Order: sequence, then structure tokens, then C-alpha cells
Amino acid sequence: MTEEEDTAVGWQAIGAALERIYGDAMPLHAGTEHPWALGGPDPLDGIDFYPRTEPVPHWHLVGYGMTELYTKQTDDPAESGWGFEFTVRVARAPEDERPPMWAAVLLQSLGRYVFQSGNPFAAGHTMRVGQPLGGPDSTSQVHALAFTEDPELGAIGTPHGRVRFLQVVGLTLDEYEAARGGNAAEVLRALEPRLPLYVTDIDRGSLLAAP
Repeated sequence: MTEEEDTAVGWQAIGAALERIYGDAMPLHAGTEHPWALGGPDPLDGIDFYPRTEPVPHWHLVGYGMTELYTKQTDDPAESGWGFEFTVRVARAPEDERPPMWAAVLLQSLGRYVFQSGNPFAAGHTMRVGQPLGGPDSTSQVHALAFTEDPELGAIGTPHGRVRFLQVVGLTLDEYEAARGGNAAEVLRALEPRLPLYVTDIDRGSLLAAP
């Protein structure tokens, strides 16, 4: 173990939380060559991709970089960094072994917004994005986001303070309109039977008309 890895107690705490779900399974990992802390464009130092088959096939992405991974830098002992790390779950075909890199780009973009604006996200927030989810050539009807606590990871304590795992959930525009104004939690509860673990499926249509 390198000296940097040995002192990355925040990173290790996140890894321990993931180990409780995934055991010794090794995720795919996308690292950042030039992170924000060194003057680069990407706030997240890395993103893990876990392939899942239950309750529906999906990728579970977990970011590293919105909290204090290495040393304590803020004055608030109760919160680590911004207080949360992003997650997102993306539907996958059972045989698909290629991770959805557009989702990693999305998480980096959300982190960049927080770092540049100083406005953190929280459970219950919503956001309309400028293009369909899935990349520049996507024709998806999913054009917006809601934020909720990751239903499996929740929140953890770390040596640098609390870390919440904030899951990004894709919404169609009519779902987004229904979720605005503080109604996101209610809308997500209504959608959850059709979106187990709030998996984002960019190929779906609106679920609001479903019985």
C-alpha cells in the first residue's frame, strides 16, 4: 500500500460500505488522470461500476470526490466535504459488459456544477438537463433528474464526518414537472414499483399514466 492509499481514510470508508453489499467483488473503475484538486476539469477522482443482476440487471455507479477522501480540509467535523457522494443505477442488458460511460460523464458534470456554483444537491432536489440522458446521440425521453438517498448505501460515518450516498434518478419531463416544488419524494415513491432501486432506464417512456 502506498502512503497516499494508507492515508485515504475517506476512500477506505466508502470502500468498506461497498464491501458490505458486494463482498470481495471487484468493480470496473474509471480513474481521473487530471483531477480538480490538481487543476483539472473533473471533481471526481474515480468512479466504480458494479454490474448487477438483481432486482433487475443494472450498473451501480459510485463516485469518489465530493467528500474528503484523503485529509480533512473543512472546518465542519460533522460533514465530510460536501457531505455526499453521487451514485446512479443504469439499466443494462444481462450480457452487457461495457459500462455506461455517459453516466460517468453525467456524475462528473454534476460534481463540476457543485464545485463551481457552491450549491450542493440533496435528497428531494430535481434538475432538468440540457439534453437527453445517454450521450449526445441519444433519443431518450429521459431529460431530467431527481435526487434521493441511495436505497442500499444510505449514509455512513467516516473519520472526516458523515457521508450520504446521493442517488441520481432519471425522469421524463412530465415526471419532472410532477416532482418539482418539493414533490420529488412522493413521485419517486409512486414510480418505485416500476423502477426497483430507482434504476434509470433511458429507453423507457413516462410511467405517470401507468396503473
